[in-house]
Amino acid sequence: MKTALYTTLIGFLVCPIGLASGLASSDPSLLSALKSGRFDLFLRYRFEAVEDATPNLAPAYASTLRSALGYRTGAFHNADGYLQVEDVRVVGDDKLYNDGGANGVSQRAVVADPEGFELQQGIFRYSGLPRTVFTVGRQEITHRQAPLHRYIGNVLWRQNWQNYDSLRLLNLSIPHTTLDYAYVWQVNRIFGGHNPRPDAGHFEMDSHLFNLQYAGLRFAKLEAYSYLLDFTTPTSTALSTATLGLRLQGDKPIMGKARLLYVGEYARQLDYGSNPNAISVSYLLAELGVNFTVGGFLQSMAVKFSYERLEGKGGVNAFQTPLGTNHAFQGFADRFLVTPPDGIRDYFATLSFKFAGSTQLIAAYHHFGADQCAYAYGDEVNVVLEQPFGEQLLAGVKYADYRADSNPANLIRNTQSGQAYDLSKFWVYLQYSF
Repeated sequence: MKTALYTTLIGFLVCPIGLASGLASSDPSLLSALKSGRFDLFLRYRFEAVEDATPNLAPAYASTLRSALGYRTGAFHNADGYLQVEDVRVVGDDKLYNDGGANGVSQRAVVADPEGFELQQGIFRYSGLPRTVFTVGRQEITHRQAPLHRYIGNVLWRQNWQNYDSLRLLNLSIPHTTLDYAYVWQVNRIFGGHNPRPDAGHFEMDSHLFNLQYAGLRFAKLEAYSYLLDFTTPTSTALSTATLGLRLQGDKPIMGKARLLYVGEYARQLDYGSNPNAISVSYLLAELGVNFTVGGFLQSMAVKFSYERLEGKGGVNAFQTPLGTNHAFQGFADRFLVTPPDGIRDYFATLSFKFAGSTQLIAAYHHFGADQCAYAYGDEVNVVLEQPFGEQLLAGVKYADYRADSNPANLIRNTQSGQAYDLSKFWVYLQYSF
């Protein structure tokens, strides 16, 4: 039933384009709207090398190109549409890495960038109601500035981006306030639509996403959210949870050209819908930092200290974020994409520099500990260097090195989930967009 509904909704967008010439004589403004749109293009080549110390895993080397072409129509009676197709190709040998289950390679480390061509976005958008936008179809949904998509994200670091078959409403009627609601029946994941593993390609669900943001305070932005995720296939019902949370993020000037940065967030997660398990865990984030405006060759620099806790009580009773852009959290090596049963306590420091010419350098150090049983997982160093060339071209290099702690608890409890083994990754990438 949901597939039929989705096909019908996409038809609202596709059919007018196909029938444009036939309608031109009776309604030329529709043809004008279809012709007056604009194309967009995104290209990203990336080479990724992975050294995973998990036994019997050879290094991985992935050379891939992501291409995404989109077209947004002009407006017609406060309505418009958008179509975007995405293609991921291996440049070279596709057997040098495990792409997450689609290419059949199991003896090498994972780089979750499978080949494939698919519809990335296909939406109908209507903005005829006062300060309200209604969007239906396949779309990307995020609630925060990239890449900090903790709960709901498009996983833009991977080559095959995540999207949502959904209905979405945005309302700005209350001053300084954004009300955002979405009903989601399918999430199309990064592992590709033809992945044979259960639920790897898609999450079937009956879910509601509520997000409210208030920007009327001088010192902070407030956010409240409720994510009611009900996964409807037997292999994923244990992920069904209700997460309710509050976030405060802000900055204020101190000492002339310096600004104090601060973030505080708390959330509670409980079992919901079809989940057969009892879940009751919490999330906590606290950050404090300073940004200095310097000028000249070094335009600015910032230092930030952070603490993030995802509670774990053993087994499946651990705080999870299955729809988030989890690469942006707990280190770029991705040892903690899924929260271990014992939970995570992440203490980390971040240094960032912006130089003349918009060159950006970021370095971070993480110390990971178990929330339950109080033992160490390990430490990680991250470094990112990016250089834009104008507004359309960006080049970057990135490195992540996770060093596992050899304490007995880590070795006994985390050999299956991977936190007991070292992991390093290196990337070089070039992307173009217009």
